[in-house]
Formats: sequence, C-alpha cells, structure tokens
Amino acid sequence: MRTAGLLKRFTAMVLTVGTSATVAAQEPATTSRTAAIEQEQAEKEKSLHPYVATRAEKAVNQLGDILAGAGPVSFYPYLQSAYSGGGFAFGAGYRHFVSPHNSVDVRGSYTISGYKRAEVEFTAPRLFTRRGELKVSGGWREATRVGFYGIGNDTVKAARTNYDFQQPHVAATLVVKPTRRLWILGGGLEYTQWSQRPGEGTFPSVETVFTPQTLPGLGAKVTYVHTQGTAAFDWRTSPGYARRGGFYGVTAHDFTDTDSNFGFQQVDYEVIQHFPILRETWTISLHGLAKTTADKGDQEIPFFMLPSLGGGSSLRGFSSHRFRDRNSLLLQAEWRIMVNRYLDTAVFYDAGKVTARTSDLDFKKLKHDYGIGARFHGPFATLLRLELARSNEVGLSMVFAASPVF
Repeated sequence: MRTAGLLKRFTAMVLTVGTSATVAAQEPATTSRTAAIEQEQAEKEKSLHPYVATRAEKAVNQLGDILAGAGPVSFYPYLQSAYSGGGFAFGAGYRHFVSPHNSVDVRGSYTISGYKRAEVEFTAPRLFTRRGELKVSGGWREATRVGFYGIGNDTVKAARTNYDFQQPHVAATLVVKPTRRLWILGGGLEYTQWSQRPGEGTFPSVETVFTPQTLPGLGAKVTYVHTQGTAAFDWRTSPGYARRGGFYGVTAHDFTDTDSNFGFQQVDYEVIQHFPILRETWTISLHGLAKTTADKGDQEIPFFMLPSLGGGSSLRGFSSHRFRDRNSLLLQAEWRIMVNRYLDTAVFYDAGKVTARTSDLDFKKLKHDYGIGARFHGPFATLLRLELARSNEVGLSMVFAASPVF
C-alpha cells in the first residue's frame, strides 16, 4: 500500500513536470509567431497612405469641372459652336461668383467657317433648398453656311445649298426636382429673332434655287416668343457623362410669331437608358428621340425651324442637317468600353428618318450609319469626343465634339 502511494505521487510529479515543459516549449513559438505577424502589419502600415492624384489626373478633373460648370475657375476654354456644322469651335469664357453658389458667366466662340457666338449667363443652382436651378441668359449667334438639301427623307446630297442666319436671344429656364431625385419639372421662356440671310461658302445660296412661295420662311426675319415645359425622370450620374441610369422625358414647345406668320408647336419625346455590365467596364447605351410639329391655324413653319437629322449628335455618318421635315425619329445604340478613368471607346449605330406626317414615324426606310469612337471625360462631363462614322452616302466621316452624343 505504501509503495502504491509513492508510485501515484511520482506519476503526478512526472505529469506536472511534462506539462510545464510542454507549455514552456510552446510559449516561445507562439510568442514568436505573434511578434512576426505584428511586425509584418507594422511594415504594411508604414507603406500605406492615401491615394494622391497625379498632375495629369488633377488637370483632367479640373477641366471636367470647368466644362460641367463647376469649380471656382475664372477663365476657361469654351468649345461650343454657335450651330452644328460649323467645324470645331475655339473660344473662351470668364466665370465670376457673385455669391458662394451663384455665378455670372461670359463666353464666346468662333469657328473656321465663320460661326460666331457670344453669351452672358446668370446661374443660381441651389434654389428651394437645392431642389431648383435657375438660368437667365442673353446673347447673339451667327451661322454663315448652314446646309439645306430640300425637305423630306429622299433628298439628294447634290442638291445642297447654303444659308446664313443671325439670332439674338434672351431666355430664362427653371428646373425643379421636387423630391431632389428622379422627378424633374422644367419651364422656359425665350424672346428671340431669327434673320435668315444669303449663305456663304462653295455651295449655291438657298435663294438662288428657291423662292418664298416654294420655301416657307425664305429671307424672313421672325421674332418668336418661345415657351417650353418639361416633365421627366432622370437618374443618370450627370447629363454630361454617365455609365448607368436613364432619362425619360417629354418637352412641349410653343413658338409664337409676333407677326402671326410662322407660329407653330413642337413636342419632343426622349428616352436614354444605360445598362452597365461587369461593374461598368462595359455599358450598353440606348437613345431614342422623336420630334413632332403642328401648325397654328394657317401659319407656316419656316424651313430653318423644321426638325433635322444629320451631324455629330444625330446621324453621325451624314452631313449636318442633312434631312429636314415636319417630324423626325432618331434611334441610337452604343457599346461603350471603359479603358481607364478618363477614356472610353465605343462602337455605335445610328438610324433615323424625317417625315411630313406623324403617322409615318415608323421603322421603315431608316437612314443609318455605324462607327467607332473615343471619349475623353471627367467624372461628370465629356471633354472631347472623336468618332469615325460610315454611311452609304458619305463613306467615312470624322466627328470632333466637346459634348456627349447623348
């Protein structure tokens, strides 16, 4: 019995010593691994720091803010032409803030075709607790060689003539977002005068081919009181550049001629939808725009106010204002591929037609083109759009623009 008790105490001592030795042996290894992990994390923390944009990225962001009308920039380049078809525009603007958010903007541009534009605009972007934006503007523009090919969808390219117009204008627009998102209500009032004059350039002037009896508005000076109203849903990132969201809207126009000769009404129906794929690396973008017009009694619509298709923002493979008539339909599709933060490429297809009757706005006998393009952009604005378009009439044509196609 005594021997058995001694054996039990000896066994317990051995187990205790063995356990203590095992723990002692494990502690240095555990401590060593923990210290290594802590040291590795400390080394990573030393190398981590907030991302700092490069000079090029800062310049692109600043230019995007300028073209989007944001930022405290005084002088800036202004690249908007007086009218489509005048070639690339060169100009400058000056923006002065009269309060933390309200600004006065003076700008002007000129093209190699002699198109001229000068404007001054007051903008108040945060009315009604950031639900409304007011713009009041006045200016003057001239387009010296606008192409006119006749009226209808079956006119020929060889029938081109040119005309000139001058247009002083004063306007005010108010856009309100009642819920700050999605729903948009807009209204506008404009007082403007259109003076149609003989055209310049290598093509015949329009009055050498037509007369006031065969072409309504030829040689006319028309003063309009133009009112408009818009109801729309818009959940795009920005109208200037977006890769997701959409726009669905209707805009009604009333053009009242002070002499009661050329008054008419117009309604625009527009749909834009962006479908992002693979986290916006790809985007399928679709656009549809239909314009319809109606006479006021026995008044006529002047030829230079008719809806038109053709040029860098509609049928890109055709000359500017290639087709004109009382109604128009435009359909566009793009597959946009993001190359990096500031460059997108695109494959596109355009189709459209003009008609004398609204009932003929269908998918038959559409003019069409296709092409590829590149767009340099900031987060909210398209800085430069370069596109190569092809149609069966022109072949290849190049598009340079400082605005999005849609």
